[in-house]
Amino acid sequence: MNTRGLLDQLLKSGQEMLQQKGGGASSGLGGALGGLLGGGAGKASGGGDLGSMLKGAGGGAALAMLLGNKRVRKVGGKVAVYGGLAALGVLAYKAYGNWQAQQAQQGGAQPVEPQTLDRLPAPQAEQHSRAILKALVAAAKADGHVDERERQLIEEELGKLAQDAELQSWLHTELNKPLDPADVARAASTPEMAAEMYLASVLMVDEEHFMERAYLEELARQLKLPLELKAELETQVRSLPVGV
Repeated sequence: MNTRGLLDQLLKSGQEMLQQKGGGASSGLGGALGGLLGGGAGKASGGGDLGSMLKGAGGGAALAMLLGNKRVRKVGGKVAVYGGLAALGVLAYKAYGNWQAQQAQQGGAQPVEPQTLDRLPAPQAEQHSRAILKALVAAAKADGHVDERERQLIEEELGKLAQDAELQSWLHTELNKPLDPADVARAASTPEMAAEMYLASVLMVDEEHFMERAYLEELARQLKLPLELKAELETQVRSLPVGV
Protein backbone atom coordinates (compact mmCIF):
# COMPACT_ATOMS: atom_id res chain seq x y z
CA MET A 1 0.00 0.00 0.00
CA ASN A 2 1.33 3.43 -0.95
CA THR A 3 1.37 5.28 2.36
CA ARG A 4 4.27 7.40 1.15
CA GLY A 5 2.27 8.79 -1.76
CA LEU A 6 -0.73 9.58 0.43
CA LEU A 7 1.30 11.31 3.13
CA ASP A 8 3.25 13.39 0.63
CA GLN A 9 0.05 14.43 -1.14
CA LEU A 10 -1.60 15.23 2.17
CA LEU A 11 1.21 17.51 3.32
CA LYS A 12 1.69 19.24 -0.01
CA SER A 13 -2.01 19.92 -0.26
CA GLY A 14 -1.76 22.11 2.82
CA GLN A 15 0.27 24.64 0.89
CA GLU A 16 -2.28 24.72 -1.92
CA MET A 17 -5.09 25.27 0.57
CA LEU A 18 -3.26 28.09 2.34
CA GLN A 19 -2.55 29.81 -0.96
CA GLN A 20 -6.20 29.88 -1.99
CA LYS A 21 -7.58 33.35 -2.46
CA GLY A 22 -10.01 34.58 0.14
CA GLY A 23 -8.10 34.20 3.39
CA GLY A 24 -6.65 30.68 3.38
CA ALA A 25 -6.99 28.91 6.71
CA SER A 26 -8.66 31.78 8.51
CA SER A 27 -11.74 31.87 6.28
CA GLY A 28 -13.31 29.87 3.48
CA LEU A 29 -12.37 26.23 3.93
CA GLY A 30 -10.67 26.93 7.25
CA GLY A 31 -13.79 28.65 8.53
CA ALA A 32 -15.97 25.75 7.48
CA LEU A 33 -13.72 23.21 9.17
CA GLY A 34 -13.29 25.42 12.19
CA GLY A 35 -17.05 25.46 12.59
CA LEU A 36 -17.25 21.70 12.31
CA LEU A 37 -14.33 20.92 14.58
CA GLY A 38 -15.52 23.49 17.07
CA GLY A 39 -18.75 21.57 17.50
CA GLY A 40 -20.81 22.82 14.57
CA ALA A 41 -23.33 20.69 12.72
CA GLY A 42 -21.81 20.75 9.27
CA LYS A 43 -22.09 24.50 8.66
CA ALA A 44 -19.30 26.96 8.01
CA SER A 45 -18.83 29.91 10.34
CA GLY A 46 -20.28 32.14 7.65
CA GLY A 47 -23.32 29.94 7.23
CA GLY A 48 -22.16 27.97 4.20
CA ASP A 49 -22.67 24.26 3.75
CA LEU A 50 -19.68 22.13 4.72
CA GLY A 51 -20.00 19.84 1.72
CA SER A 52 -19.82 22.71 -0.74
CA MET A 53 -16.86 24.21 1.11
CA LEU A 54 -14.97 20.92 0.91
CA LYS A 55 -15.70 20.45 -2.79
CA GLY A 56 -12.50 20.71 -4.78
CA ALA A 57 -10.31 21.13 -1.71
CA GLY A 58 -8.65 17.75 -2.20
CA GLY A 59 -6.04 16.79 0.38
CA GLY A 60 -6.28 20.21 1.98
CA ALA A 61 -9.65 19.26 3.40
CA ALA A 62 -8.29 16.08 4.93
CA LEU A 63 -5.30 17.95 6.32
CA ALA A 64 -7.45 20.71 7.77
CA MET A 65 -9.82 18.23 9.37
CA LEU A 66 -6.95 16.30 10.89
CA LEU A 67 -5.40 19.42 12.34
CA GLY A 68 -8.40 21.41 13.38
CA ASN A 69 -8.65 25.01 12.25
CA LYS A 70 -6.17 26.35 14.83
CA ARG A 71 -3.28 24.31 13.43
CA VAL A 72 -3.79 24.41 9.67
CA ARG A 73 -1.67 27.52 9.28
CA LYS A 74 1.16 26.13 11.42
CA VAL A 75 1.61 22.87 9.52
CA GLY A 76 0.73 24.26 6.12
CA GLY A 77 3.18 27.09 6.52
CA LYS A 78 6.03 25.23 8.15
CA VAL A 79 5.96 21.88 6.35
CA ALA A 80 4.06 21.94 3.09
CA VAL A 81 5.84 25.01 1.81
CA TYR A 82 9.14 23.18 2.27
CA GLY A 83 8.22 20.37 -0.11
CA GLY A 84 5.88 17.96 1.63
CA LEU A 85 7.15 14.68 3.02
CA ALA A 86 10.76 15.26 1.99
CA ALA A 87 10.86 18.25 4.35
CA LEU A 88 10.34 15.98 7.34
CA GLY A 89 13.31 13.85 6.35
CA VAL A 90 15.52 16.90 5.82
CA LEU A 91 14.59 18.38 9.21
CA ALA A 92 15.08 15.03 10.96
CA TYR A 93 18.45 14.57 9.23
CA LYS A 94 19.66 17.97 10.41
CA ALA A 95 18.44 17.45 13.98
CA TYR A 96 19.85 13.93 14.19
CA GLY A 97 23.19 15.05 12.74
CA ASN A 98 23.45 17.95 15.19
CA TRP A 99 22.70 15.62 18.08
CA GLN A 100 25.34 13.11 16.94
CA ALA A 101 27.92 15.90 16.68
CA GLN A 102 27.09 17.01 20.23
CA GLN A 103 27.51 13.46 21.48
CA ALA A 104 30.87 13.12 19.75
CA GLN A 105 32.09 16.36 21.35
CA GLN A 106 31.16 14.93 24.74
CA GLY A 107 33.23 11.80 24.11
CA GLY A 108 30.47 9.65 22.65
CA ALA A 109 30.36 7.66 19.43
CA GLN A 110 31.48 9.32 16.21
CA PRO A 111 28.65 10.49 13.92
CA VAL A 112 27.35 8.15 11.22
CA GLU A 113 25.18 9.08 8.27
CA PRO A 114 21.56 9.31 9.55
CA GLN A 115 19.22 7.08 7.54
CA THR A 116 16.31 9.47 7.41
CA LEU A 117 13.32 9.38 5.10
CA ASP A 118 14.87 11.57 2.41
CA ARG A 119 17.87 9.23 2.02
CA LEU A 120 16.21 5.83 1.84
CA PRO A 121 15.25 3.50 -1.01
CA ALA A 122 11.54 3.17 -1.73
CA PRO A 123 10.71 0.11 0.45
CA GLN A 124 12.30 1.64 3.56
CA ALA A 125 10.86 5.07 2.81
CA GLU A 126 7.42 3.46 2.67
CA GLN A 127 7.94 1.94 6.13
CA HIS A 128 9.01 5.32 7.51
CA SER A 129 6.04 7.03 5.86
CA ARG A 130 3.56 4.64 7.41
CA ALA A 131 5.04 5.25 10.85
CA ILE A 132 4.92 9.03 10.33
CA LEU A 133 1.29 8.94 9.18
CA LYS A 134 0.44 6.84 12.23
CA ALA A 135 2.09 9.48 14.41
CA LEU A 136 0.25 12.31 12.65
CA VAL A 137 -3.16 10.68 13.05
CA ALA A 138 -2.49 10.02 16.73
CA ALA A 139 -1.25 13.57 17.35
CA ALA A 140 -4.41 14.94 15.74
CA LYS A 141 -6.41 13.17 18.44
CA ALA A 142 -4.24 14.41 21.31
CA ASP A 143 -6.53 17.31 22.28
CA GLY A 144 -9.68 15.17 22.10
CA HIS A 145 -11.31 17.25 19.32
CA VAL A 146 -12.02 14.34 16.94
CA ASP A 147 -15.41 12.80 17.65
CA GLU A 148 -17.21 10.01 15.76
CA ARG A 149 -18.73 12.23 13.08
CA GLU A 150 -15.45 14.04 12.51
CA ARG A 151 -13.61 10.73 12.19
CA GLN A 152 -16.06 9.67 9.51
CA LEU A 153 -15.58 12.90 7.57
CA ILE A 154 -11.79 12.72 7.87
CA GLU A 155 -11.88 9.10 6.73
CA GLU A 156 -13.98 10.05 3.71
CA GLU A 157 -11.55 12.80 2.71
CA LEU A 158 -8.51 10.59 3.20
CA GLY A 159 -10.27 7.84 1.28
CA LYS A 160 -10.47 10.11 -1.76
CA LEU A 161 -6.69 10.27 -1.73
CA ALA A 162 -6.03 6.65 -0.76
CA GLN A 163 -7.46 4.58 -3.57
CA ASP A 164 -6.49 1.06 -2.46
CA ALA A 165 -8.66 -0.86 -0.02
CA GLU A 166 -5.76 -1.98 2.18
CA LEU A 167 -4.68 1.58 2.90
CA GLN A 168 -8.26 2.70 3.54
CA SER A 169 -8.70 -0.16 6.01
CA TRP A 170 -5.46 0.77 7.77
CA LEU A 171 -6.53 4.42 8.04
CA HIS A 172 -9.92 3.39 9.41
CA THR A 173 -8.21 1.36 12.13
CA GLU A 174 -5.80 4.15 13.06
CA LEU A 175 -8.50 6.84 13.19
CA ASN A 176 -10.70 4.74 15.45
CA LYS A 177 -8.04 3.51 17.87
CA PRO A 178 -7.93 4.92 21.40
CA LEU A 179 -5.00 7.32 21.77
CA ASP A 180 -2.00 5.31 22.99
CA PRO A 181 1.56 6.73 22.77
CA ALA A 182 3.01 3.27 23.42
CA ASP A 183 1.18 1.85 20.39
CA VAL A 184 2.44 4.73 18.24
CA ALA A 185 6.01 4.26 19.44
CA ARG A 186 6.02 0.57 18.55
CA ALA A 187 5.96 1.56 14.87
CA ALA A 188 9.49 2.99 15.19
CA SER A 189 12.03 0.31 14.26
CA THR A 190 15.07 2.62 14.01
CA PRO A 191 16.26 5.67 15.98
CA GLU A 192 15.88 7.82 12.87
CA MET A 193 12.29 6.68 12.44
CA ALA A 194 11.57 7.55 16.06
CA ALA A 195 13.04 11.02 15.46
CA GLU A 196 10.88 11.54 12.36
CA MET A 197 7.74 10.44 14.16
CA TYR A 198 8.39 12.81 17.05
CA LEU A 199 9.23 15.65 14.69
CA ALA A 200 5.97 15.14 12.79
CA SER A 201 4.06 15.08 16.07
CA VAL A 202 5.65 18.34 17.26
CA LEU A 203 4.65 19.94 13.97
CA MET A 204 1.10 18.71 14.46
CA VAL A 205 0.29 19.65 18.04
CA ASP A 206 -0.31 22.91 19.86
CA GLU A 207 2.37 22.82 22.55
CA GLU A 208 0.50 25.42 24.60
CA HIS A 209 -2.38 22.97 25.04
CA PHE A 210 -1.81 20.92 28.23
CA MET A 211 -3.21 17.65 26.89
CA GLU A 212 -1.18 17.87 23.70
CA ARG A 213 2.04 18.75 25.47
CA ALA A 214 1.49 15.85 27.87
CA TYR A 215 0.96 13.56 24.89
CA LEU A 216 4.23 14.73 23.32
CA GLU A 217 6.17 14.12 26.52
CA GLU A 218 4.80 10.59 26.85
CA LEU A 219 5.43 9.86 23.16
CA ALA A 220 9.06 10.95 23.52
CA ARG A 221 9.40 8.66 26.54
CA GLN A 222 7.87 5.71 24.71
CA LEU A 223 10.10 6.37 21.67
CA LYS A 224 13.09 6.37 24.06
CA LEU A 225 14.40 9.62 22.61
CA PRO A 226 17.48 10.99 24.39
CA LEU A 227 16.64 14.35 25.96
CA GLU A 228 19.24 16.15 23.84
CA LEU A 229 17.81 14.71 20.60
CA LYS A 230 14.27 15.56 21.69
CA ALA A 231 15.36 19.15 22.33
CA GLU A 232 17.15 19.36 18.97
CA LEU A 233 14.05 18.15 17.09
CA GLU A 234 11.92 20.76 18.86
CA THR A 235 14.49 23.44 18.07
CA GLN A 236 14.36 22.57 14.36
CA VAL A 237 10.58 23.05 14.34
CA ARG A 238 10.68 26.34 16.24
CA SER A 239 13.34 27.74 13.92
CA LEU A 240 11.15 27.41 10.84
CA PRO A 241 9.51 30.56 9.50
CA VAL A 242 5.76 30.44 9.00
CA GLY A 243 5.58 30.60 5.24
CA VAL A 244 2.06 31.98 4.81
